[in-house]
Amino acid sequence: MATQKPVFSLIICTYMRPIPLQTLLDSVQNQTWYPDEILIIDGSLNLETEKALATKQYPNLQYYRVEPAHRGLTKQRNFGINRVMAAAEVVCFLDDDTVLEPDYFEQLVGTYALFPDAMGVGGFIINVGPWTEVGQKYTPKANEYYYDGWKRSDSNRFVIRKKLGLMTTNSPCFMPPESHGRSVAFLPPSGKIYEVQQFMGGVSSFKKTVLDEHKFSTYFEGYGLYEDAEYTLRLSNLGKLYLNTNAGLYHYHDSSGRPDFYHYGKMVIRNGWFVWRTKYPNPTLKARLKWNTIAFLLTAIRFTNVLTATDKRDAFRETLGRIAGWWSLLYNQPKAS
Repeated sequence: MATQKPVFSLIICTYMRPIPLQTLLDSVQNQTWYPDEILIIDGSLNLETEKALATKQYPNLQYYRVEPAHRGLTKQRNFGINRVMAAAEVVCFLDDDTVLEPDYFEQLVGTYALFPDAMGVGGFIINVGPWTEVGQKYTPKANEYYYDGWKRSDSNRFVIRKKLGLMTTNSPCFMPPESHGRSVAFLPPSGKIYEVQQFMGGVSSFKKTVLDEHKFSTYFEGYGLYEDAEYTLRLSNLGKLYLNTNAGLYHYHDSSGRPDFYHYGKMVIRNGWFVWRTKYPNPTLKARLKWNTIAFLLTAIRFTNVLTATDKRDAFRETLGRIAGWWSLLYNQPKAS
């Protein structure tokens, strides 16, 4: 992407992942466009990340180990935003368990020159799929998903929803009125730039002027499941967001630093409800019924993993968490902070 490199910063929020973080930073060093500053915001409970970073020099890197009051993904992001250099035009965020293609930043940050109206631009996770290019006239099978000339296998939860008439026809990254739409994982590796309403926070960038005015919600504590969806959907009510499928990286979903499965199940329901109401604060009765029906169906599907999956205990605990989260909405609905 031939354009002039703007001044941009990189914020990496990390928690108990010193080795994946070093792997990510090594891939940052190989970039065609290197960040003008790198802010590591560490919420770890020990000094292992700080010690690991001391073993190797990374240009422009600043390390911050935050106190408990600033610990948690959204709090750490806001902590980093408040310390970004004044000259920065764009601020990028990366999960600490990602690895970048060499031209990731050039493709991602260069998108703003092509779309000056962009409030934010998301990157593209390569290791999902796999996808097969089939052309524009292909008719997908019942167990396939098709979009923009590409197909991939559809998971059982989507196949079942299609059979029950509970599947949205919205494009990926656009939330339907009942929520439960398709995520960024359902955009193909087409080499195109798509307009979207949401993308992943750990593969993202935003204009600094946007971040100065709009901070991440501190409703999301700790692991912060769906915090990126809430933030980007909130911005989509105000302006344009894009996703560049040429800005590629790999996301390895490191298991360290993740919550227990019961707590995760509760977050799936409660945080999902919160994100839905961010985009649709006053949904119709039909949308409310569909949201609850789909939430119940997905919980039931997860429960079947107690019989079929190798992680039976984890599946059971997550199912209990989802049930507890759903019932809690009757008397304690999430509120914006």
